[in-house]
Parts: sequence; structure tokens; C-alpha cells
Amino acid sequence: MAQDLMNAMLISSSGLKAQGTRIRVASENMANADSVAGPGEDPYRRKILTFQNVLDRQANVNRVEVKRIFNDTSQFDIKYDPSHPFADADGYITRPNVNSLVEMNDMREAQRSYEANLNVIESSMSMLTRTIDLLRS
Repeated sequence: MAQDLMNAMLISSSGLKAQGTRIRVASENMANADSVAGPGEDPYRRKILTFQNVLDRQANVNRVEVKRIFNDTSQFDIKYDPSHPFADADGYITRPNVNSLVEMNDMREAQRSYEANLNVIESSMSMLTRTIDLLRS
């Protein structure tokens, strides 16, 4: 039983790390959502991450890890703003392919997953502590 609780904490701690990375990536995307590309440059490109299951052979459990962080290749946002210093000859500026609403929802989902994993760790620790207290009695 104690080993099962330790495995639950191991799995949840890997989830904490993965969701923490997801929150960091969404935060970086949001921080750059309003940036503008200079002349002849591409603007910030949204980052996306993927997860993968990894077998922890020592504990014989599957953990989650960030598989890869890569750039979103969707089209950039083009905005007409002829007064902007970086506007092209036609008066357009190129903006990042970041949608703040999508990033906020992704961050909210990651936060909830993070909290769920944290609750599993807290519950497992509580059960381990109670088990030890029972064995002492």
C-alpha cells in the first residue's frame, strides 16, 4: 500500500512539472501577444507543447513529460496601421499568431490540472502519515 501511495505521488509530481511548463509556455505566448515585427523580420511565433507518457521502469509506472515545445506555423496576424513605425509600404504591420483568449483558456486548464495533481500528492501524504500513525499504535 505504501508503495502505491509513493507511486501516486511520483506520477502526480511528473504532472506538476509538465503542467508548470505548460503554464510557462502560455505565459510566454501571452507576454508576446502584442509585440510587432521590425522591418524585414517575423514577429514572435506562438509556442505549442506536446506531452508523452514515459515508463518509469524503476517504479513500474507511466509518468507524463513534455515531449516537445515547438513553434506554431499558422499565419501571422496582419493589421492595417499606416502610422506605425514598422508598417510596410502598404501600411500593414505583422503581428504574432497568438490569440490571448486561447492562451488564457490553456493557462486555466493547466492550472486546474496542476491543482488536481497537487491534491493527489497532499492526499497521498496524508494517507501515508495516517498509515504510519496506525502502525505506531
